[in-house]
Parts: sequence; C-alpha cells; structure tokens
Amino acid sequence: MLLTVSKRVEFSASRRLFAEKFSAEENRKFFGEESTARYGTGRNYVAYFVFSGQPDPTTGMLINISEIKERAGQIIHDRYDHRFLNEDNPAFRDKVPTAENICRQLLEDVAPLFGGDPARLVAVHPHLSASENEKLFGISTAEHGHNYRTRLTLRADSIPPEPALGTEEEISSLIHLFRTQLDHKNLNRDVDALRGKPITTESLSRFILQSGSGKVPLSRVRLHERDDFFAEAWNDGGLFLGMREAFSAAHRLHVLSFSDAQNAELFGKCNNPRGHGHRYVAEATIGGEYDERSGALANFEELRDALGRALAPWRDKHLDLETNEFRDEPSTGENIVRALWPRLDTALQQRLLRLRLWETANNRFTLRRV
Repeated sequence: MLLTVSKRVEFSASRRLFAEKFSAEENRKFFGEESTARYGTGRNYVAYFVFSGQPDPTTGMLINISEIKERAGQIIHDRYDHRFLNEDNPAFRDKVPTAENICRQLLEDVAPLFGGDPARLVAVHPHLSASENEKLFGISTAEHGHNYRTRLTLRADSIPPEPALGTEEEISSLIHLFRTQLDHKNLNRDVDALRGKPITTESLSRFILQSGSGKVPLSRVRLHERDDFFAEAWNDGGLFLGMREAFSAAHRLHVLSFSDAQNAELFGKCNNPRGHGHRYVAEATIGGEYDERSGALANFEELRDALGRALAPWRDKHLDLETNEFRDEPSTGENIVRALWPRLDTALQQRLLRLRLWETANNRFTLRRV
C-alpha cells in the first residue's frame, strides 16, 4: 500500500505568459491572450502538496499537517502570494510562469524544508475548480441528461524548449472539438461514432480519450457524470470507476501514551478534550474488466451501496468513543483511511485501487494499491 497526505494551500498572484525568445505571434499561439498582458493578469491559485511515507505507529500521523502549512506557507508568503511572478520571483525571470512551471518550482522550493522528515514531498499539483451544477432528467433507462464535467490530463516525458504539452491553440481546438461533438446532443442518436453503442460513463470517457489522443499528448480523461461519480480512462488501457460519499463524525486527536502536555503540543486545538468534528468525504476508485457489450466496468448501485455500508458504522459517531477502530489509536486521517480500506476492499471483491479521504477541503489522505 502507498499512503499519501495532501495539503491544500491557496495564494493569489499575477503573471504574464511570455517567452522572450518567441515573437509576439508565437507567444500568442503558445499562450493565448495572456501573452499580451504586459503588466500581468491575476490568478487565484490552489496547490496541493503531496507527501508519502509510513505513519508513525504511535501518533498515527505520516506528517503533522500544520507543519506543511507553516513551512510551505512561509515560502508561498515570501515568494508567491500577492506577487507579480515574472518580476518579484527570481525563478520566473527567465522561465515562463505556466501552471506546470509553478508546480515544479514549488516542489523545488519546498522539498528541502522536509529533508529530515520521514515523510517525503513527492508532488505538487494544481487544483482544477469543479462545477457545482448537476441535473438528472428521468430514470437511467429512459432518455435523460447530465451536466458532464471532463478533466483532461496531458503528459510529456521530457521538457524541450517548446511547450511539450501542446500549444494554447491546440488545446483550445481540442476542447472545441469535444464540445461540438457532444454538447447539447442526444449521444445515442446525434453522434455517429456512438450510435448503437452503450453510452455509459466508462464508454464515454474512453471515446473522449481516443478522440483526443492523436492531437495532443492526452494521457488521462476523467469524466464526471455527477459530482459524486466518475470514470477515468488512461492511455495505457486502464479504466476505473470512482464514487464519493460524505459522512459526518466527531473525534479527538489524542495519543493515550502521551502526557496532556505532549498531546496539546502535537495536536493543538485538535486535542480539545470535548472533541471536534468534520464532514468527511470518502472517494473509492475501483478497476476491473470492461464489458464491451454492456459498456460497464461495474454495477453503479453495488459500488454506491458498498461505500455506504462501509461508512455506516462511523456516521454521526464520535470515532474515539463509539467505534472499535480508534479506541487504542488516534483517529488521524491516515488511520481513518487505513481502517476503511480492508472493510471496503472486501465488499468490492478486492477491486479497490485507490481510497481518498478529505478531512477538510484543504487536507486529503490517499491510500493506493501498489
């Protein structure tokens, strides 16, 4: 198993996407209209800092999340937040502050701050904001519709001088192609390539991947049919289904073998004797054999029911006082996701590949089958 802990950090900055070696026309081709923003244009950034390693058996923590915010936050405060990146951050005086470059630079800046910790900073990635809209028209056996949301992931194995992930024009053209093909259509009748085929979330994500792979280095498509349900198609043939469900619970971060002073120092407000609570969100992702005839990877209802049953014993409970899993070990996010895995994996016939738990919108814990 591979355990990761993610911390979400926000900051605001301005930037200009412009490379001195390119002509004005080339800059516009690669970066779009942002290349003309001579004094910068603003962005509200959200970055995830992802750590990996083994949690401490006593504290149940891979890393103290407040340490991530404190250390990484100081770098962001000094070099990124409320800055014009091209001029105020020396790293971008000769490097274009694209989202990719900002992530790589944040990783380079922050990783040394955790060099002596058991947890390693393994990735920094941006957050893509999600649509809140969802509409269902009728039951699934009749004609109905969704507000689909698609996330396209492009990947380059090397970074040549030119943008390796496709130009702004190429990516915009691809998105326009998808919208022209699929938006406001009856997919069964109006899209020739899909006529006569099962239109499941799985099959549609594969279709989008195959349609775009020859135009840009598209490595993954995640298609949300609803906010709590999605399919992922990968260019190596992998196909996955994911389901999210929220549950509310109270807890207190406390190590029985520590003194009150040690617990207070380690956990801060989270050690409040009366406890505190969260509206947790769990996300289970499974794999398996795709059935061409039905267009399905798994039964939607079975996946939803398995996740609901696995979470039921914790719902509206105090995890430390009313459940067996956390009577002797602290109810950290790391321990919660590790306790949930075997119960859910068994219910899903060992098809669970990734399990995520959001304690808050900013703190995420991930366990993967490796």
